[in-house]
Amino acid sequence: MQKLQKRIEVRVEDTWQTEDIFPSDTAWEEAYKAVKQSLPSVANFQGRLGESADVLFEALSTRDNVVRKLDNLYIYTHLRNDQDTTDSKYQALHSRAVTLYSEASQTLSYMDPELLALPEGAIHQFLIASESLRLYERELSRLEEQRAHILSEKEEQLLARLSEIAMAPQQIFSALNNADLKFPTIRDDEGHEVELTKGRYGIFLESNDRSVRQAAYDAMYDTYATLKNTIAASYAASVKKDVAYAKARNYESALDSALKRNEIPAEVYTNLVSTVNANLPKLHRYLALRKRILGLDTLRPYDLYVPLVPESNRKISFEEAQKAVTEAVKPLGQTYVNDMQKEFDNRWLDIYENEGKRAGAYSSGGYDTNPYILLNYQDRLNDVFTLAHELGHSMHSYYTHTHQPYPYGDYTIFVAEVASTLNESLLTRHYLEQTNDPTERMALLNRQVEEIRTTLYRQTMFAEFELWAHEQVEAGEALTQESMTSAYRDLNARYFGEMVELDDRIAVEWMRIPHFYSAFYVYQYSTGISASIALATQIEQEKEVSVERYLNFLASGCSTDPISLLQGAGVDMLSPNPIEQALDRFDSLVGEMERLYEEIASGK
Repeated sequence: MQKLQKRIEVRVEDTWQTEDIFPSDTAWEEAYKAVKQSLPSVANFQGRLGESADVLFEALSTRDNVVRKLDNLYIYTHLRNDQDTTDSKYQALHSRAVTLYSEASQTLSYMDPELLALPEGAIHQFLIASESLRLYERELSRLEEQRAHILSEKEEQLLARLSEIAMAPQQIFSALNNADLKFPTIRDDEGHEVELTKGRYGIFLESNDRSVRQAAYDAMYDTYATLKNTIAASYAASVKKDVAYAKARNYESALDSALKRNEIPAEVYTNLVSTVNANLPKLHRYLALRKRILGLDTLRPYDLYVPLVPESNRKISFEEAQKAVTEAVKPLGQTYVNDMQKEFDNRWLDIYENEGKRAGAYSSGGYDTNPYILLNYQDRLNDVFTLAHELGHSMHSYYTHTHQPYPYGDYTIFVAEVASTLNESLLTRHYLEQTNDPTERMALLNRQVEEIRTTLYRQTMFAEFELWAHEQVEAGEALTQESMTSAYRDLNARYFGEMVELDDRIAVEWMRIPHFYSAFYVYQYSTGISASIALATQIEQEKEVSVERYLNFLASGCSTDPISLLQGAGVDMLSPNPIEQALDRFDSLVGEMERLYEEIASGK
């Protein structure tokens, strides 16, 4: 039986260098004490924000200095905890960092209400009087726009005290999903007994042996089903929390709250859902082709991820993946390539799966840290694309932190997914340029089709599910395990139509989606890939001009709203056109796959 390595057994070269944040846990402890002791320095400005422009600037600067140091504390423990979620030491440190964040939130909670209590026009006069304060002009202007959603000082303090409790549903699910949940063993393609893990699950679903795919699928969802009531309770609590906070802050709904805080008009979300639903026949066309190529009488949920040609199942070492991604991003210029190389040279990546390691992949870091990447690399083509994806995030962070001052040194998730999926598009184009072989091209085309299917169609289906869940609570309806499972099955039936024969197991898939605990997050994968497909086409056609616009976009942080940022890059997300273009691209790729399949089948 193959077992995962323990963290201590992993080569140092394959792990991230968190010592760049703090050289030791002792150094972290010292910084923790210093930040805790510095909180009163921010509280000292309470009641004084309206004294003068200089006092307001000093208060905001002091706040930022404390928060930047707090970010470092949190990021260090979050990375350390995720590299081995069974390590109680870093569980404890991470919990302390979260608690300190809560204390800081309470300490800072007076600032927005006090600023909004100033006489109308006072902040505007301060901005005129102080050139230094103009660094915070966008923040202060956005605060004015949020006036209706900022509560009294006492109410803000109360919400701040509740912030740690509000994180409980997500923390409970994370503990269940990453540490406590244990999966059985199944037989792999060679007939060996292998422990099922979330990282290996994707490999099993790509097996050419249908019995392996089914065994993994059955084991995965049967395991989640054993905790169906617990997970349902944790997610229902998360949704209720979202709704309660939205009501407390006078938003129309939880969706309204999530979108307005990121400066996204509601029609972006609703247009996405309606446009994707109007284009479901294109998905059904692809599923019919998949069924035909696989030679199946009936397509089941565990048949949706197996590569349609064997070449896409080849092993690719991490070193090969690094080389491929580096070649793929060369259209973005040598400076971009050189900056990306820093990720590999300076150990900003944690590459392979180990026992207790957080599942999936992400890019993480703060303004004053490196842009770290967590992977669970398994030598698959999909893992190469995951590397490209996360590098897109990290390069976005790197350029934002390099070019923007701290108040603008972040960006919303809405624009983040553009950078990541653009890198994937460039990687696809790179691989296609390397071959004229019909079978190899078929594999690459299928991979891009799958990227659009799983990112645009699938994530929009997820977006519909969480919108339904929040609307249920807002309507006073109970969220139960039965109602959520039924609603999720109905969504699958609509999206897949008659092309896929569903079963009861797929109806519990919602239980394993961690992003549902970050309300209205997943739709941004769909809008992001739509924007990136448009940008990739522009870069291919316009070259230098489009690259310059794109790199300026990466370096812009949150210096303006995300819709305007994308418009500056050449994409208008207020229009359904980018979504239509992405779905038309999907349909065009399926058409090319149909032609290639006929060519391969005929032996030409």
